[in-house]
Amino acid sequence: MTVLSTQAAPAEPTTFGSGWISGVLSVACGAIGLGAMFCLLYPSWLTVADARALYPLPYIRALTHLFLVAAFVFGAISLCLRRRKTLGAVGVTLTLVAALLGGSRVPIDGELQSGPYLGLDWFLLNLVFFSLVFIPLERLFAHRPEQPVFRKGWRTDLVYFFVSSLLVQVTTLLTLKPAMVLFDWAAWPPLQGRVSALPFLVQLPAVLFVSDFVQYWVHRSFHAVPRLWRFHAIHHSAEAMDWLAGSRLHLVDAVITRALAFVPLYVLGFGDSAIFTYVALVSLHATFIHANVRFEFGPLAWVLATPRFHHWHHGAEPEAIDRNFAVHLPVIDVLFGTAHLPPGRWPASYGLPNETVPDGYIRQLVDPFKKRSGRGD
Repeated sequence: MTVLSTQAAPAEPTTFGSGWISGVLSVACGAIGLGAMFCLLYPSWLTVADARALYPLPYIRALTHLFLVAAFVFGAISLCLRRRKTLGAVGVTLTLVAALLGGSRVPIDGELQSGPYLGLDWFLLNLVFFSLVFIPLERLFAHRPEQPVFRKGWRTDLVYFFVSSLLVQVTTLLTLKPAMVLFDWAAWPPLQGRVSALPFLVQLPAVLFVSDFVQYWVHRSFHAVPRLWRFHAIHHSAEAMDWLAGSRLHLVDAVITRALAFVPLYVLGFGDSAIFTYVALVSLHATFIHANVRFEFGPLAWVLATPRFHHWHHGAEPEAIDRNFAVHLPVIDVLFGTAHLPPGRWPASYGLPNETVPDGYIRQLVDPFKKRSGRGD
């Protein structure tokens, strides 16, 4: 008589040569290629209006084709090497779906129209760029080498990354328009004219300081005011730090912080070139300070925030609580007595030691509106 075993099948390896890496790459490339194809098919609905004229269409089509071919090749390799065929099958399926819909040669759907849009192109560009930059950095220079790329909570953080990119038009309206509408009375044209006439190399550091000074106090308020902490606790619920962890930011938290930080920039009249450069640089820097990298930068760590400086802000130890509020300039924390950067030390753990935040994007989106025990009451 045959006895059926109740033991679970042993987990397949994820090392090089097991077909897991090629399977993951197949799914990633297939999703990016399919997404790019939809951007080509429906540009009025799925691409950022201001960026459409900047895209070199032949190169975009070539890159889309390259991603789809790579997805098929990696999927085929994974199907050959791996006992469980899920990853390879998903990657190949995504490629075939894109091919059936027209692939990289899909015609653009009519004339480009202005109006509401979703920033799918913005998400894809950010995902490709940040993945290519930070994943190799975190593998080569990891602060915690044992931490995998797909650590606990990565799916939730990827959803945050996706939603924030997809809703770029909505968040822009919610963060820029309030300053222009509600604080127009505070704008003084003579002052704005003098500020906007300053050289770019003077405006840019001034924008960085003014914005971070405001963000410091807004950030500190989110820690000090219980009702605000409920929203900010979502960001601190990440138990692993890497480039994707910085995306875990509740919509209310992100909108309030960015809207208030923009107010003095608008009122003072900084030029568009300085503000746009600031937005691009701080996006990269904010991602970097969450990354799982061991760079310390010596004395420069007190000039510009480093991963170790910001990791202490996320530390679960008592000594790390309510420290290092500045996002970019540690000198602001020094001025107000909240700086904490012990020589040669990193936090032992991250997250919320005395609170519980649910897993998953939707539950975390709703959770701050519920009453819960802990610091947020």
